[in-house]
Amino acid sequence: MLSTLSHIIDRKASNRVVTRLRALLRSNEFYLIPLALVIGVATGAIVTVMSLIAQVAHVLIYGIPIDVRLSANAWVNPIIALIAPACGGLILGVMEWLRRRWKIAAAVDPVEANALRGGRLSMRDSIVVSSQTLVSNGSGASVGLEAGYTQIGAGVASLLGQYLTLRRNDLRLIVGCGAAAAIAAAFGAPITGAFYACELIVGVYSVASAAPILAASLAGALTSQYLTGAPYSLEIQKVGAVGFEQYIALFVLALLVAGIGIVVMRASPAVERLFVRIPVWLRPAIGGVCVGAMAIVTPQVLAAGHGAMLLDLHREMAVGMIATIIVLKLAACLISLASGFRGGLFFASLFIGSLLGKLFAGLLAMVGLGVALDPLVAMLTGMATLGVAIVGGPLTMSFLVLEMTRSVDVTAVVLAACIVTSVCVRVLFGHSFSTWRLHLRGETIRSANDVGWLRNLTVERLMRSDVGKVPTTTSIAACRREFALGTRQAVVVVNNSDDYCGLVSLPDLFSGELDSIADDIQVVELAKYFDVALLPEMNVKTAMKIFDDSGAEVLAVLESENSRKVIGFLTESFARRRYVEEIDQATRGVLGALS
Repeated sequence: MLSTLSHIIDRKASNRVVTRLRALLRSNEFYLIPLALVIGVATGAIVTVMSLIAQVAHVLIYGIPIDVRLSANAWVNPIIALIAPACGGLILGVMEWLRRRWKIAAAVDPVEANALRGGRLSMRDSIVVSSQTLVSNGSGASVGLEAGYTQIGAGVASLLGQYLTLRRNDLRLIVGCGAAAAIAAAFGAPITGAFYACELIVGVYSVASAAPILAASLAGALTSQYLTGAPYSLEIQKVGAVGFEQYIALFVLALLVAGIGIVVMRASPAVERLFVRIPVWLRPAIGGVCVGAMAIVTPQVLAAGHGAMLLDLHREMAVGMIATIIVLKLAACLISLASGFRGGLFFASLFIGSLLGKLFAGLLAMVGLGVALDPLVAMLTGMATLGVAIVGGPLTMSFLVLEMTRSVDVTAVVLAACIVTSVCVRVLFGHSFSTWRLHLRGETIRSANDVGWLRNLTVERLMRSDVGKVPTTTSIAACRREFALGTRQAVVVVNNSDDYCGLVSLPDLFSGELDSIADDIQVVELAKYFDVALLPEMNVKTAMKIFDDSGAEVLAVLESENSRKVIGFLTESFARRRYVEEIDQATRGVLGALS
């Protein structure tokens, strides 16, 4: 009895603490900073554990030394190279087959969660995705762990935020904190992690979001560094100065990389179509065999490519060898993702981009145009620009170079090149790889900017249901007697089956020109917009476009595309006012203004 009473008292005390904490977090933005620090520490620890698991898997499967990266090996056993990715792929294929059989919805990534769901992520899905990423990378597939890092970091943040019932904007911000901590912990680069969250996960820079995101990023980086060191750490001790004459050459490189990035993203759905006829459970296994076959030629196609990048940065390489590795690594990445492996292209794009820069510098030297381009600077520029083309985030990639080199001169030219690439990709293509894959699934988002509120603001929520209806046979005079001028904007005309036959505005109905013939003319003769109407599932933006195109001030809302039954009406002025109010609220949330 006493133990039961004690348990009840403890639960009540715990609930009071949680309630108080929720009130603090909702009352003052400052209290988000300690929460961000907790998320950063937790994410940094998880990133470290995941990295160790992947490295141990490489050691056990491929027999490599514990202190050597898989992609940095000069040789791998051909039989293991064929079997290991295939076995990992078979595990993933069975998991996907079961997901479809049990009709479980596909997992939502942080970008989609922040753009459409107000930051709500499923922790179960995040764990599954991170586990699949570990299986993919651990078996040697040509993908990086950073997708798993950001997924689990954002998942932990979203779980805490939902438990503490944070407001929509605060929850989106906290999800950004989790992703920032993940990238910072992976690369040992807190500023890079912070800008990654701002550009790619939250979608905006703001004063209100800067402190929590940077706090989480620092906490993640320091935690990872304290435990074992950042798994994807990149440090370059000495980089030569960049002369003005090199800028033009590097801008040309940026343009070429932008084109290559677009080709890679365009090629992604084409490669996926090659696997359509293969049973879903078998696709990753076949993809794994293809990657393993390429690994026999060069192990640099395996995993993310971190070890290979460190190996290639400072060694002399023939142009033909560089080109071969680029082609094979690109093919391995596309096949891995198209066949069903889980993972990211963040680091893979950095690795391939660095090789593109090295190839460009080598070809420029062979042509002999008199421009002395430092291969290391070209590699850093190629690395950052391909990262911008595929992943997005010009400031993210520029600050990564800054934290790698500690060189402001190099960072300046890299930033300029990143902007060139970003503008080209946005104008010619319009997507990063993550939003392009969402686009292929039918989504239309181009960034993590919050558009979920727009989708929730539907015609069904905005419309009025007190519709004034009259039959098509009603005369103008009878309609005037039923609806007095000023009582509403318009009445709906329906036929004997109660189907929509148009709208009649009351100012038109009471026009003085009709007074003498009001008893002789049916109201249907005045009806407009027979072919123009709204549907309840339309969002307010779509509705406003229909208002603008038709020039109508009020429109009927029909039951569905296949039904002409009128269930309500919506006025253009009310729809526009609600749209402006929601935009204003979203803007205040972005800028951190007090409501």
